Amino acid sequence: MRAIDAGILICPECHQLNRQEPDYAKQFCTRCGGLVHARRPNSLVRTGALLVTAAILYIPANLLPIMTVSSLGKGEPDTIMSGVITLVQLGMWPIAAVVFVASILVPTFKLVGITLLLYSVQRHLPMSPRQRILMFRFIEWIGRWSMLDVFVIAILVALVNFGNLASIEPGHGAAAFASVVVLTMLAALTFDPRLIWDNTESDDDYE
Repeated sequence: MRAIDAGILICPECHQLNRQEPDYAKQFCTRCGGLVHARRPNSLVRTGALLVTAAILYIPANLLPIMTVSSLGKGEPDTIMSGVITLVQLGMWPIAAVVFVASILVPTFKLVGITLLLYSVQRHLPMSPRQRILMFRFIEWIGRWSMLDVFVIAILVALVNFGNLASIEPGHGAAAFASVVVLTMLAALTFDPRLIWDNTESDDDYE
């Protein structure tokens, strides 16, 4: 049985359990006074809008240069993928693997995973709720690692600045990539995982 079936609402601020009052249009938490809802308002719409925006920005994030490394006045801009290839050619396989996973695999998995969650909830697909919850938790967990490239670029730009000898400048791809990371993190936050259990048709679906 779900909490909503028992007439119980949880406060999103302090997690206090509140008895649902059907006679009131708005209900506030009895402990902290925060506004409580049975489900997050417009969760699917907000998540979908953030997801579409992130998917659009994902294209320039991978096509535009993410940074330009100059040495003795010479340098070429690198995209995420060209940077990974350069690291491989230099024999830096571990670093190339970390950049590839954090900058390409993780954002792609987040976009595909959230899209699958949204589609399964809207279309009532016969998927295991437990599997979808595990996917959602994994998406939340890996979200923080997508910022690895952004942090590395910010540190390098601040530290490597020796005029004509050596310098590193961020590209437009870095801004687009950072936007994708932030938007996918917000999409995961606005998605209400309780909607997954609302789509469970019977007790057999919980297994």
